[in-house]
Amino acid sequence: MARGRKPKKMSPARYGLYGLLVISATFFLTPLYVMIVTSLKTLDEVRLGKLFALPETVTFDAWIKAWSSACTGVTCEGISPGFVNSVQITVVSVIISVMLGAVNGYALSFWRYRGANVLFGILVMGAFVPFQAVIYPLIVFQREIGIFGSLAGIVMVHCIFGMPIITLIFRNYFASLPEELFKAARIDGAGFWQIFVRIMMPMSVPITAVAVILQTTGIWNDYLLGLVFGGRDNQPMTVQLNNIVTTSYGVREYNVNMAATILTAAVPLAIYFLSGRFFVKGIAAGAVKG
Repeated sequence: MARGRKPKKMSPARYGLYGLLVISATFFLTPLYVMIVTSLKTLDEVRLGKLFALPETVTFDAWIKAWSSACTGVTCEGISPGFVNSVQITVVSVIISVMLGAVNGYALSFWRYRGANVLFGILVMGAFVPFQAVIYPLIVFQREIGIFGSLAGIVMVHCIFGMPIITLIFRNYFASLPEELFKAARIDGAGFWQIFVRIMMPMSVPITAVAVILQTTGIWNDYLLGLVFGGRDNQPMTVQLNNIVTTSYGVREYNVNMAATILTAAVPLAIYFLSGRFFVKGIAAGAVKG
């Protein structure tokens, strides 16, 4: 059986690099450790103040209460309704924004129509406009068309704010592909949508994964837009988590707060852990080129 080259002796520089990585990992993982062990303790044990100590008796009561019966204002249904709202908002917003961004990036890369560069410049500028500056005009606009405070309203807002960066990502990726593929398809008689569906999209799986990850984590972690545009019936998990943590009456249950926080962050963490290699591959394939 063939064997690889025997590793060289560890140098002082490599020891220093590994030491720095261990210190960095410890720094960033310590808050997560505290959250997990606190969520597994009883409230009486939490009050002892032993922050880093392992729980004497592991219990999942805080997790059950955070999910199903913690109070988020006047209702005590936990964050499970917010989870359903976040899933609906995220899935619909990601599908629409990624598909529109892919079509825009494809059109701006190969179909050089008059004013394409101007439109691309406007889209790039839109990526740097603080969304706080346009919240009020969007509120007025949605009120006039009758979708303010609805699922359609919050989805539209996320698609608008995600469009510039997603378009930029796809445009730079498509611009890095050989133009001969596009010209050959045109000679064979393929049209706009045939080239996009049969050639461009199958080749853009890595960059699509990047766009999906960016949009999913950004929309799921959003608080301000969900609070303003979601309405009472479409509040995401982040808004309900804030209502649980900042409650000003009754006993402050830190174990429940920690469990609710971990449940809210579980989806983005899972996405990064499961699809991290696709994200790196997509970035290397052209997401930051151009």
